[in-house]
Amino acid sequence: MPDIELKIISSLEKCFPDETLNGKPNQTVCSVFRNQRLCLQAAYRTEELLNDVPFLLRPVVKGALAPYIRIRQVQYVPSLYAADLTNCDENYLRRCAGLYPDPLRPLLYNGCAILYPRQLDSLWLDAMLPEELPAGEYPLVLELHSERTGECLAGAEVTVQVCGLSLPRQKRIHTEWFYADCLAEQYHVPVFSEKHWRIIGSFLQTAVQNGINMILTPVFTPELDTAVGRERLTTQLVGITVEADGAYRFDFSALDRWIGLCRDAGVEYFEFPHLFSQWGAKHAPKIVAKVNGRRQTIFGWQTDALGATYARFLSCFLPALISHLEEMQLAGKCYFHISDEPKLAQLEHYIKCRDLVVPHLKHYPVIDALSDYAFAKSGAVMQPVPSVQHIQPFLDAHVSPLWTYYSGAHGCSAYTGRYLSMPLARTRIIGVQMYMADVQGFLHWGYNFWHTKLSYDVIDPRLMTDCGCFNPSGDCFLVYPGEEGRAWESMRLNAMREAMEDIRMLELYESAFGKEATKRMLLEQSGGRLDFRVYPTEAAFFSRLRAHIMKKLLS
Repeated sequence: MPDIELKIISSLEKCFPDETLNGKPNQTVCSVFRNQRLCLQAAYRTEELLNDVPFLLRPVVKGALAPYIRIRQVQYVPSLYAADLTNCDENYLRRCAGLYPDPLRPLLYNGCAILYPRQLDSLWLDAMLPEELPAGEYPLVLELHSERTGECLAGAEVTVQVCGLSLPRQKRIHTEWFYADCLAEQYHVPVFSEKHWRIIGSFLQTAVQNGINMILTPVFTPELDTAVGRERLTTQLVGITVEADGAYRFDFSALDRWIGLCRDAGVEYFEFPHLFSQWGAKHAPKIVAKVNGRRQTIFGWQTDALGATYARFLSCFLPALISHLEEMQLAGKCYFHISDEPKLAQLEHYIKCRDLVVPHLKHYPVIDALSDYAFAKSGAVMQPVPSVQHIQPFLDAHVSPLWTYYSGAHGCSAYTGRYLSMPLARTRIIGVQMYMADVQGFLHWGYNFWHTKLSYDVIDPRLMTDCGCFNPSGDCFLVYPGEEGRAWESMRLNAMREAMEDIRMLELYESAFGKEATKRMLLEQSGGRLDFRVYPTEAAFFSRLRAHIMKKLLS
């Protein structure tokens, strides 16, 4: 039997296949609040060459928490575009092409892990512990047994400290753009067929379980990342009929089913696709309708955004949609968009487009991702969403409410991000930064964007993680297509969920000591400065912060 090294490590560590366990800090204690997911990794390796292949290891968990533990394999995926070498800093794990850890794959061989010779691998252990579990310390033991002989070949132990305090519910909004077309394409199912609905529901559940509480809802096909003149697969939820006299009739039954699925999964908020084309609002999005009994595109690239026909359609569609949303008791839970990432030169045109639709939106907020503070200063957008590298002027002007997002285009020099090549601590810090800056929402464009740039091609995200050299690997999606229409989570998705949990933990601290005291404590814990450009970079910061907060709250 081979000698196997096994070590319990943080969920923020990344193990590469050519590494050893040296330098991977051993985690002996892990603390968790109630209603917070427990996450750990178990890294393992053998120096020996193996004749018996595949050499299978059966993970065995022992202790009072064993019934709740789920185990998955951390899988490696290729990255050919790991970092923008023209604009990156030193806080990357690697910047070269290679294999990077990210997907969390179900165990193979009927629940076994594979032992590769002289290769570092890791298992992902997590659990949602029951609310009624008494607070206290729980020893948790992981053993790796030979599947062939049953012999225990390695073991490791960690003490789980269960805190009796519960985190408050998530108040900040977190959206990752959800692409129904990518699900249909990846699983080769007709749009809104029964199989497609089941897949949508499964991916919604994974999103909500990871702190995503707003979903992009395709009342018509989102006009996002599509080359001029091309189309994405139609995923329009609202049925439209153009009557003989030119009037419009709307069927919201598919939208109702979508909303029901979302509510069943726990979605709280809904955002609707941009009412005008991306990067400047020059055209209408693709909208299909029945005309004389035949389904056809009635608006799209051929449509002038400010044309009279489209304006008349919006004057019919938006009031009907809002009336229906209010019948569904969604008032106060819905957000609209004008155009994604408009530039300063397009400000005047953007305002004209906004003025075309805002009178029909009542009190419903409009949010848009953009970079230039002039959009906020002019009042052009109600709730701006600047990227992390452009947010400072908005903060200086005390714009509120304010959201933020990651932008893959800037190379992420000095800023937080979610590339495969970055430490997970760099991804997770966004939650602490949002709390410190009073940022109320996070929007990113890639929950499951499985296309090349401008949606020219469909890709397999397990083989092409940079979406055809679109952005560095990891920017475009957070989940992978798993078997039977189920999502594989990623390590980065878990880090994003932990970021939202960090905010909830800080809000718990705030409820006891006040907001200003909480911010002072954060500055002390981070070394005196904490903003979107300067922040703690080591994983140990988060365990120190949690330990400090628990101690103060329980004292």
